[in-house]
Order: sequence, then C-alpha cells, then structure tokens
Amino acid sequence: MNSKMFELTQNEKPLDNIKENCGFAGIFKEIGVVGDSLSSGEFESTDEKGNVSYHDMYEYSWPAILERITGTKYFNYSRGGMSFKEFYETWADKNNFWEKRQGYIVCLGNNDLFVFNQKVGSADDIDPLHPENNPDTYFGYMGKVLSKLKSLQKDARIFLTSIQIDHTSKEKDEMTYYVAKEMEKVVKKYSYTYLIDLANYGPVYDEKTREKFAMGFHPNAMGYYVFALAIGNYIDYLIRQNYKDFFELPFVGTNLKNYTIK
Repeated sequence: MNSKMFELTQNEKPLDNIKENCGFAGIFKEIGVVGDSLSSGEFESTDEKGNVSYHDMYEYSWPAILERITGTKYFNYSRGGMSFKEFYETWADKNNFWEKRQGYIVCLGNNDLFVFNQKVGSADDIDPLHPENNPDTYFGYMGKVLSKLKSLQKDARIFLTSIQIDHTSKEKDEMTYYVAKEMEKVVKKYSYTYLIDLANYGPVYDEKTREKFAMGFHPNAMGYYVFALAIGNYIDYLIRQNYKDFFELPFVGTNLKNYTIK
C-alpha cells in the first residue's frame, strides 16, 4: 500500500475526492452536532389540502448516516427551527446538551439569518475568552456557543459549517458568501477549529438539485445522504490538510500529551 493515497493531491480542493467511507472522518470515537432542521433530519408531510407539517426524524439525519458509515458515535443536539441564540440561551440548558465530546460539528444559520432576521455582525463581534462581551448578533451568539464548547472540552476538534448556496435570491447568496468569509476569521480565534465551507465548495442546493434530493424546502432521504457524504469527506480533507492537529486526538479529555510532536 502506498501511503500517498491518503495525502492531499496537488491543487486538491475540498470534496474533489468523495469516499464512500468518508476516510479519516472515522478516526473520531464521538462527535456532538449543534444544528437546526438540516441536522435533525426534518421531513415535510402534507395533507389533502396542502397543509405542511414538519417532522424531525433523527434516524434519517446526516449525523445518523455518518454514524452508520464511519462507526463514530454521533450525539445530535439539533432541532428544527434552531438558532444560535436559542441554543445558547435556553435549548442546550433545558436538554442538558452542554456535554463534553471529542469533537463537535456546528451547523446553524438559515433560521438565524433568513427566518428570524438576526442582525449579522461580523467575526469582530467575538471575544473568545470573554464571550459575555459579544453583542447580540449572529456572530456574537456563534462565538458564545463556540466558547462554551471550548470551556467544556478545551482540546475538542470543532468543525464550523457554513450555509449552502441555493440561488433563491442574489441577496441571500451574497449574505451566504459573506458569512462564509467571516467564518474563515472565526475559526482562527479558537484552537483546533476548522471551517467546512459549503458556500464555496459544497453542493449547490438550487432548484435543479431539489428536483432529485429535496421534498419541499428540506432534503429527502437521498439528500441527507448526499449531505452526510459532503460533511464526512470535508472532515477527511481537513484532517489530511492538518495531519499533526489530529495526532493526539485520542488524548482529548485526558491529561496525556506527546511533547515530541512539533
């Protein structure tokens, strides 16, 4: 076996190389997921009159699919309609979701920005060590959640996920790209924190894609599988890009250290 098959190829971009087993995403023993309906596996049903009902079906969600693919245990802290503000202020406390995990995937934004019209702000709103100073903006609450997770498990590997492009409007696309750009600055404020940039490298969730992979606004079962492969393979890419950051992954939550790593 040639070990080069596991290394990044020249000019490789995220998701250029899709592996059915999601590669090194399987090195984690456990991951907690903070998200909204996209992470909770929400499906839409309609009655004879066309009235829509929404159902969180976690066993079909992309974290559940990744759990089956990789063998990693996924803890799903998501719910349809969730935002950073609600998660931080009430939802996590009410459900005892502030749990120590080896890694976290944080995937929120659609409700914050396009349903509740939360003031956006910027990466400059985030004070990692003093999150109480963060203003009440989308990025301010994002920072509060990230700082809280780091306070639980300081060496946890965190994957911050941007929103997908859907081409529903020029304004929404511009906002999505702006948020992804600011997230590049956010991840640099925290140790072992990485950006899954679906705005620039993920599947485009436009009308053509929805014809096969959606049922209403939300994905169908195949759509959640595609999203799972995107998340898992992006994590594989990030690990291959930052090998040494993951040498000591088994030591997260312990007092163990290897000082020969440089």
